[in-house]
Amino acid sequence: MTQQEAARQKSQTQIVDGVEIAYDDVGSGPCVVLLHGYPFNRSLWREQVEVLSKDHRVIVPDLRGHGESAVMPAPATMELMAKDVAGLLESLDISHATIGGLSMGGYVALAFYRLFPSRVVSLILASTRAQGDSEEAKQNRKQQEEKALREGMEGIADGLLPKLLTPDTVAKSPEVVKQLRGMMADTDPKGAAAALQGMAIRQDQRKSQEEKSRVKRLTRAFNKTTKKR
Repeated sequence: MTQQEAARQKSQTQIVDGVEIAYDDVGSGPCVVLLHGYPFNRSLWREQVEVLSKDHRVIVPDLRGHGESAVMPAPATMELMAKDVAGLLESLDISHATIGGLSMGGYVALAFYRLFPSRVVSLILASTRAQGDSEEAKQNRKQQEEKALREGMEGIADGLLPKLLTPDTVAKSPEVVKQLRGMMADTDPKGAAAALQGMAIRQDQRKSQEEKSRVKRLTRAFNKTTKKR
């Protein structure tokens, strides 16, 4: 491993249009960007980074309002998050990459593709969808936003765990439960609220993706312990 590669494995931050974005930059080779879901952070991808970085350069940012990245005024739209990612890649002199996203990260990946199609080699979309929210879904996000701001993230974490993990995983993998709950509980409530607002108003991107069929889209299950939200 070269000194440059070793340095990339350390957590770093970059100011992108006034927003401090924390990220990891690991490995060398074709670039893969992995975008976490709500309300997680970049540590969600730890095992995937370990494998992919053997022959890829892997960039894993904390999306704004999550992890170690700055909390910005709401709403945190998918377009703003996508522009954060684009600015980060520009600062790292990365012209194109495979963009992968889980859940909310998939919404951001789709927005990135819509805004910067020439920079996308391929998309990896896991447990996500191109449709916008229904009125019922928007109302649910509003209620969750209010709860996060009023009570913090502990209750949100406990409510989401049964939707994210199978009963078998909860019973047999306490370390997974602890990791996911910790990520959710540690998320800044204001950052979570901003993301919930952004997801509620996101565009329906089905037509946009159909028109850009030249980029191959891959939908993969994130792992056996996650469920579609």
